Amino acid sequence: MPKPSPLDIETLWQLDRVASVAIAPDGSAAACAVTAYSMEDNKGATSLWLLPTASRAPKRLTRCGEKDAKPAWSPKGGRIAFLARREQEGAKDGEAQLYLIDAAGGEAERVTRFGPGIEDFKWMPDGRRIAFVSWVWPDAKGGREQERRHKAFGERKESAYVTAEAHYRYFDRNLPMGRVPHLLLLDLASGRIADLFEGTGLELPRMDPGAVHFDISPDGRRIAFVHDPSPRKLAANPTAIAEIDLATRRVTTLAADGAWSFEAPRYEPDGSRIACVAANVGRRHTMFGRLAMLRRGEKPRVVGDRWPIDVEGPLRWSPGGESVLFAAQEKGRCHLWRADPESGRLSVALQGGWVQGFDVGGAPGGETIVVAADGASHPVQVHAVRAGAVRRIERFNDRLLARVALGETREVTFRGALGDEVAMFLTFPPRFDPRRKHPVLQVIHGGPYAAVGDTFGYRWNTHVLAARGYVVAAVNYHGSSGYGFAFRDSIMGRQGRLETEDIEAATDWLLAKPWAYRGRVFAAGGSYGGFLVAWMNGHVPAGRYRAYVCHAGVFDRLLTFSADSYTHRPKDLHALYWENPAKVRAQSPSSFAHRMATPTLVIHGNNDYRVPDANGLAYYNTLQSRGVPARLVWFPDENHWVLKPRNSRLWYREFLDWLAAHDPARRPRGG
Repeated sequence: MPKPSPLDIETLWQLDRVASVAIAPDGSAAACAVTAYSMEDNKGATSLWLLPTASRAPKRLTRCGEKDAKPAWSPKGGRIAFLARREQEGAKDGEAQLYLIDAAGGEAERVTRFGPGIEDFKWMPDGRRIAFVSWVWPDAKGGREQERRHKAFGERKESAYVTAEAHYRYFDRNLPMGRVPHLLLLDLASGRIADLFEGTGLELPRMDPGAVHFDISPDGRRIAFVHDPSPRKLAANPTAIAEIDLATRRVTTLAADGAWSFEAPRYEPDGSRIACVAANVGRRHTMFGRLAMLRRGEKPRVVGDRWPIDVEGPLRWSPGGESVLFAAQEKGRCHLWRADPESGRLSVALQGGWVQGFDVGGAPGGETIVVAADGASHPVQVHAVRAGAVRRIERFNDRLLARVALGETREVTFRGALGDEVAMFLTFPPRFDPRRKHPVLQVIHGGPYAAVGDTFGYRWNTHVLAARGYVVAAVNYHGSSGYGFAFRDSIMGRQGRLETEDIEAATDWLLAKPWAYRGRVFAAGGSYGGFLVAWMNGHVPAGRYRAYVCHAGVFDRLLTFSADSYTHRPKDLHALYWENPAKVRAQSPSSFAHRMATPTLVIHGNNDYRVPDANGLAYYNTLQSRGVPARLVWFPDENHWVLKPRNSRLWYREFLDWLAAHDPARRPRGG
C-alpha cells in the first residue's frame, strides 16, 4: 500500500458528504442523503442511501436524480418520501417535487406536480397525507390559481424585482417575489392539495422555511407552527407558535410574547405537550435558546434557565416522552444532549466532535438514535446508538481516507482580552517535526457567534492548509459561541477590539514556541473573520503579519446596511448609522484605511447578500489607491461560500499562492 499523502484539494472534493439522516419508526434503519462531486463536471450529485442500524450493509436507494434530498420515512416504515428535481415520464421538474420510493428499493414515483415547488415536508400520522411548505401567492385561491400564477410569472418578460417588503432577500437570493411560505396538505391518493393558511394572513418564517418550523400532533388533528405575528415581517422580529385544528381550521396561539422568540415546536409522543426553543430576545438579541414546554391554555414553561448552553433546533422526544434530545455547542464541540423536561436535568447523550444531524426512533424502552457527526480528523460519519452501545453504520470515506495523512489537531488555552481564558485549536502538518521552524497561519472564523473546533470543514479545511507546512491556528475569540453567554455578548457595541486582543495574544503564544518561525506569520478570515483581518490591517502594525486573506469580509459598515441581515447589525453595533454615526464608524475597518499597509488578498462573490460584494471591492480599491499590494478574486456565480468544485480549487490555489508570494522562504507553485 502506498505511503499516505497529505490532504489536498482534489482529494477533499472526492469525499462523500453525508446529510439529512432520518430513522425508520422502528429504529431498524436510517436513510440519508449522500453527495458526491465531480471536479471534471464541476458539480455534485446527491443520492439516497439506506443504512441498517444492525449488521446489514448499507444500500443505495436512488440513482436517477441529481439532487435527491430530505428523506423521511412513512409512519409504518414501508416507504420513504424525498424531494427531488428530476426528468421522469417526459416531464422535467422546474421546482423540487415530492417523490416516494419503497424502503426495500425500486423506482421512485413522483407524487406532486405543484408549480411553486416544495421546500420541505412531514408525513401525517395516517400515512395517507403529507404536510408541506411552499412559497405561494397569498391572495390566490386554490391550487389551480397557484398553478396559473406560477405559469404566468415564469413566462413574464420583465426582469425587475419589485417589492415593498422589509424582508425580501436571504443569503444569496431574493425571496420569491409576491409570495410567502405557507403550509399545505397533500392527499396522496387523489393528489389534491389544500392550503392551510389560505385567507388567514399567516405565513411561516421567511428565512429557510422548513420542517423545523412546524410539527404534527400524534393523532393527526393539529399542526403547531412558527410564525411572525408582526404585520411588518422582519428577520429580527420575535416569532410565535400557534396551532391549527385541521378539521375546523381554527388557529390558537400557544406562545406569543413580544420579548420572546419561540421556535422548533415538537409534540410529545402522547400529544399532551409541545417542546420548543425559546429565547428572551427582548432582554438581549444574543440570549441563548432555552428548552420550553407548551400546554394549551397555559403559559410557556422554560426548562434549564441556567444551562450554560444554547439549545438548537430541531428537537426530538425519546419514544416514551421521558426526555428531549437536541444539539448544542460547548467549548469547540457540538454534542447531542438529553434533557429531562420535568427536573431540568441535563446530560450528554453523545459526545462531539460536531453533531450535524440526528433522529430518534424505536418504541418506548427500545430507543435508537442515529447521529451524523464529524470531527477534526474525519468528515461526517453516521452512528446508531442503542442501549448505550454506539455502532458506526456506514464507511463512505474510509477507503479514500486510508490513503491520506492528517496532522494532529490539538486544543490549547491562553489568557486573552479581559484576562479571560481563550481556547485555540491547532492543526499541525502531517509528520510534524517540533525541532524545525514552521510558518504560522491564523484562520479566523466568522459569525461572530460561531466557533471553530473539533469539526471537519470544506470551506477552510485546516488539513489542506497545514499540508503546505503551516501550523494552522484557529482562535475562539470573544464573541464565539459555546463558551457562555457573557463571553458571546462581550463584543456587542465594540466589535473588533476584544477579538483582536485575543488573536494577538494567540500570536504571542504561538511565537513563544520553539517551532514557530517568527518572520513567517499570516492571517486569514472569512465573513466576520474577514471583517477582523480588515480591522487588524488598520490596527496591528505592518510587519506583524506578512500578508492577509480577506474572504467575504465586512469593510464598510454603511455599505453593509445593504445586507440581508440589516435588521440585526445595528443590534450588534449598539447604534444606527443615522443616529450615532461616530459609533458605527468606530466599528468599521474603512475608518482606519489610512493605517492599512499589509498586503491583502481580497475574495468575494457577486451573489453574497450576507456581506454584499461592494465591501470586498471597496477594500481592494482602497488598498490599490494606497499602493498596498493587493489581489482580487471575484466570483460572479458564488455567494457567501464557494460551492462549485473548480471555483473551490481556484480559491485554495489563489489562497496558498498568495501566502507563498509573501513568504520569504517560499515561491508560489502556480498552475
